[in-house]
Amino acid sequence: MELAGKVIAVLEPRGGVSKSGNNWKVQEYVIETHDQYPRRMCFDVFGEDKIQQFNIQIGEELNVSFDIDAREWQGRWFNSIRAWKVERVNADNAQMPPVDAPFPPVNAAPAAPVDFAATDEKDDLPF
Repeated sequence: MELAGKVIAVLEPRGGVSKSGNNWKVQEYVIETHDQYPRRMCFDVFGEDKIQQFNIQIGEELNVSFDIDAREWQGRWFNSIRAWKVERVNADNAQMPPVDAPFPPVNAAPAAPVDFAATDEKDDLPF
């Protein structure tokens, strides 16, 4: 799955030692969409190497690819939203419509009006 938006919070990293004796580290981030009714999602990045690689900062525009999973603990269920790919979005490109957009950009020059009187053909419409 994928979500695009702006990073609005970077939480403190957490870490520890697993049962097998391996060190682990996870950091959570909150991203907010730019929809008419903005949505927020808290996702995490697992592993110190990935945290450093992504280097996510507050205010950045991102496309976040993530997996969703749920796990049970003591009769309760908890969701996990784990990012596996993070791409930065260029702020200039985020404002531009896609190439195949049905409407011209706002600053486009208006098209010249069509002069229907210039032809000598008779209008054969029944109304």
